[in-house]
Amino acid sequence: MRVWSVLLALSFALLSGCLVTFKDPIPASNTAPPKLLGTWSSKNAWGEPLELEISRAGPDRYKAVSYRKGDRKNRDEYAFTVSRHGSRWYVSAALPDKYGGNYVIAGFDLMDNENGADELVVYDLDLERFQQLVEQKVLDGERVDTVKGDGMLISSPVDRVFAYLDDPANSDVFLKAAQYQRMTK
Repeated sequence: MRVWSVLLALSFALLSGCLVTFKDPIPASNTAPPKLLGTWSSKNAWGEPLELEISRAGPDRYKAVSYRKGDRKNRDEYAFTVSRHGSRWYVSAALPDKYGGNYVIAGFDLMDNENGADELVVYDLDLERFQQLVEQKVLDGERVDTVKGDGMLISSPVDRVFAYLDDPANSDVFLKAAQYQRMTK
Protein backbone atom coordinates (compact mmCIF):
# COMPACT_ATOMS: atom_id res chain seq x y z
CA MET A 1 0.00 0.00 0.00
CA ARG A 2 1.40 3.41 -0.99
CA VAL A 3 0.87 6.05 1.69
CA TRP A 4 1.40 9.81 1.58
CA SER A 5 1.51 11.23 5.08
CA VAL A 6 -0.11 14.56 4.63
CA LEU A 7 -1.51 16.87 7.31
CA LEU A 8 -4.31 19.04 6.16
CA ALA A 9 -6.55 21.64 7.76
CA LEU A 10 -9.77 20.13 6.58
CA SER A 11 -11.59 20.08 9.86
CA PHE A 12 -13.47 23.04 8.34
CA ALA A 13 -15.42 20.34 6.49
CA LEU A 14 -16.28 18.74 9.82
CA LEU A 15 -17.31 21.69 11.99
CA SER A 16 -19.26 19.48 14.35
CA GLY A 17 -17.53 20.21 17.62
CA CYS A 18 -15.12 22.34 19.55
CA LEU A 19 -12.15 23.73 17.64
CA VAL A 20 -8.53 24.60 18.08
CA THR A 21 -7.89 27.80 16.13
CA PHE A 22 -4.77 29.84 15.44
CA LYS A 23 -4.16 33.59 15.16
CA ASP A 24 -1.77 33.16 12.22
CA PRO A 25 -2.42 31.30 8.95
CA ILE A 26 0.03 29.01 7.26
CA PRO A 27 1.58 31.08 4.46
CA ALA A 28 0.86 29.83 0.94
CA SER A 29 4.18 28.29 0.03
CA ASN A 30 3.65 24.83 -1.46
CA THR A 31 1.59 23.03 -4.06
CA ALA A 32 -0.64 20.28 -2.66
CA PRO A 33 -0.16 16.66 -3.77
CA PRO A 34 -2.14 16.14 -7.02
CA LYS A 35 -4.01 13.16 -5.52
CA LEU A 36 -5.67 15.51 -3.04
CA LEU A 37 -7.72 17.18 -5.79
CA GLY A 38 -11.04 15.65 -6.78
CA THR A 39 -14.33 14.52 -5.27
CA TRP A 40 -14.51 12.38 -2.15
CA SER A 41 -17.46 10.64 -0.46
CA SER A 42 -18.17 9.59 3.11
CA LYS A 43 -21.05 9.21 5.58
CA ASN A 44 -21.73 11.36 8.61
CA ALA A 45 -22.57 10.02 12.09
CA TRP A 46 -26.23 9.55 11.02
CA GLY A 47 -25.29 7.51 7.95
CA GLU A 48 -26.10 10.32 5.49
CA PRO A 49 -23.84 10.36 2.40
CA LEU A 50 -21.47 13.34 2.21
CA GLU A 51 -19.34 14.71 -0.58
CA LEU A 52 -16.17 16.78 -0.39
CA GLU A 53 -14.80 18.48 -3.51
CA ILE A 54 -11.22 19.77 -3.43
CA SER A 55 -9.97 21.96 -6.27
CA ARG A 56 -7.41 24.66 -7.10
CA ALA A 57 -8.45 28.24 -6.33
CA GLY A 58 -5.30 29.97 -7.61
CA PRO A 59 -1.53 29.69 -7.26
CA ASP A 60 -0.85 27.66 -4.10
CA ARG A 61 -4.48 28.13 -2.99
CA TYR A 62 -7.23 25.53 -2.83
CA LYS A 63 -10.95 25.28 -2.18
CA ALA A 64 -12.91 22.62 -0.28
CA VAL A 65 -16.68 22.33 -0.74
CA SER A 66 -18.58 20.03 1.64
CA TYR A 67 -22.25 19.06 1.35
CA ARG A 68 -24.74 16.23 1.81
CA LYS A 69 -24.87 14.17 -1.37
CA GLY A 70 -27.32 15.73 -3.82
CA ASP A 71 -27.70 18.95 -1.76
CA ARG A 72 -25.17 21.35 -3.30
CA LYS A 73 -27.33 24.37 -2.33
CA ASN A 74 -26.62 23.83 1.39
CA ARG A 75 -22.86 23.60 1.37
CA ASP A 76 -19.84 24.85 3.26
CA GLU A 77 -17.00 26.28 1.19
CA TYR A 78 -13.54 27.18 2.47
CA ALA A 79 -10.33 28.35 0.84
CA PHE A 80 -7.09 26.95 2.23
CA THR A 81 -3.31 26.92 1.79
CA VAL A 82 -0.76 24.13 2.26
CA SER A 83 2.80 24.04 3.52
CA ARG A 84 5.20 21.16 4.06
CA HIS A 85 7.26 21.00 7.25
CA GLY A 86 9.39 18.01 8.14
CA SER A 87 7.66 14.84 6.98
CA ARG A 88 4.19 16.41 7.08
CA TRP A 89 1.96 18.64 5.03
CA TYR A 90 -0.07 21.33 6.76
CA VAL A 91 -3.02 23.37 5.58
CA SER A 92 -4.86 26.30 7.10
CA ALA A 93 -8.24 27.84 6.40
CA ALA A 94 -9.82 31.06 7.63
CA LEU A 95 -12.96 30.40 9.64
CA PRO A 96 -16.10 32.53 9.80
CA ASP A 97 -16.72 34.52 12.99
CA LYS A 98 -19.47 32.12 14.12
CA TYR A 99 -16.73 29.48 14.50
CA GLY A 100 -14.42 31.86 16.34
CA GLY A 101 -12.72 33.38 13.31
CA ASN A 102 -8.98 33.04 12.94
CA TYR A 103 -7.52 29.90 11.26
CA VAL A 104 -7.84 26.16 11.66
CA ILE A 105 -5.18 23.48 11.20
CA ALA A 106 -5.97 19.76 10.87
CA GLY A 107 -4.48 16.77 9.17
CA PHE A 108 -5.08 13.94 6.74
CA ASP A 109 -3.50 10.86 5.25
CA LEU A 110 -3.90 10.26 1.53
CA MET A 111 -3.45 6.62 0.53
CA ASP A 112 -4.23 3.82 -1.89
CA ASN A 113 -6.08 0.95 -0.22
CA GLU A 114 -5.82 -2.74 -1.13
CA ASN A 115 -8.63 -2.40 -3.70
CA GLY A 116 -6.81 0.39 -5.53
CA ALA A 117 -9.30 3.04 -4.37
CA ASP A 118 -7.94 6.26 -2.92
CA GLU A 119 -8.76 7.08 0.69
CA LEU A 120 -8.59 10.39 2.52
CA VAL A 121 -8.48 10.20 6.33
CA VAL A 122 -9.05 13.56 8.03
CA TYR A 123 -7.75 14.41 11.51
CA ASP A 124 -8.84 17.17 13.90
CA LEU A 125 -6.59 18.58 16.59
CA ASP A 126 -7.32 17.35 20.12
CA LEU A 127 -8.87 20.29 22.00
CA GLU A 128 -8.11 18.87 25.47
CA ARG A 129 -4.46 18.26 24.54
CA PHE A 130 -4.10 21.85 23.34
CA GLN A 131 -5.70 23.11 26.55
CA GLN A 132 -3.02 21.18 28.45
CA LEU A 133 -0.26 22.59 26.22
CA VAL A 134 -1.41 26.13 27.02
CA GLU A 135 -1.68 25.36 30.75
CA GLN A 136 1.85 23.88 30.66
CA LYS A 137 3.10 26.98 28.77
CA VAL A 138 4.30 24.86 25.82
CA LEU A 139 2.16 27.09 23.56
CA ASP A 140 0.50 30.46 24.16
CA GLY A 141 -3.27 30.68 23.89
CA GLU A 142 -6.63 31.21 25.53
CA ARG A 143 -10.06 29.62 25.75
CA VAL A 144 -12.75 31.04 23.46
CA ASP A 145 -16.49 30.50 23.09
CA THR A 146 -18.08 29.78 19.69
CA VAL A 147 -21.53 28.72 18.54
CA LYS A 148 -20.13 25.17 18.50
CA GLY A 149 -18.91 25.33 22.10
CA ASP A 150 -15.61 25.88 23.84
CA GLY A 151 -12.48 26.28 21.77
CA MET A 152 -8.84 27.25 22.06
CA LEU A 153 -7.19 30.15 20.26
CA ILE A 154 -3.45 29.51 19.95
CA SER A 155 -1.45 32.73 19.67
CA SER A 156 2.05 31.24 19.47
CA PRO A 157 3.90 32.07 16.22
CA VAL A 158 3.39 29.56 13.39
CA ASP A 159 7.05 28.47 13.55
CA ARG A 160 6.65 27.51 17.22
CA VAL A 161 3.43 25.61 16.48
CA PHE A 162 5.17 23.75 13.62
CA ALA A 163 8.12 22.89 15.86
CA TYR A 164 5.67 21.15 18.18
CA LEU A 165 3.51 19.49 15.50
CA ASP A 166 6.52 18.32 13.42
CA ASP A 167 7.92 16.31 16.35
CA PRO A 168 6.81 12.67 15.80
CA ALA A 169 6.50 12.30 19.59
CA ASN A 170 3.53 14.70 19.45
CA SER A 171 1.47 12.85 16.83
CA ASP A 172 -1.14 12.09 19.52
CA VAL A 173 -2.57 15.62 19.11
CA PHE A 174 -4.33 14.48 15.89
CA LEU A 175 -7.66 12.62 16.26
CA LYS A 176 -9.31 10.76 13.37
CA ALA A 177 -12.43 12.71 12.39
CA ALA A 178 -13.56 11.25 9.04
CA GLN A 179 -12.65 8.86 6.27
CA TYR A 180 -13.43 9.52 2.61
CA GLN A 181 -13.25 7.39 -0.54
CA ARG A 182 -12.44 8.91 -3.94
CA MET A 183 -15.55 9.08 -6.08
CA THR A 184 -15.16 7.57 -9.52
CA LYS A 185 -17.07 8.86 -12.52
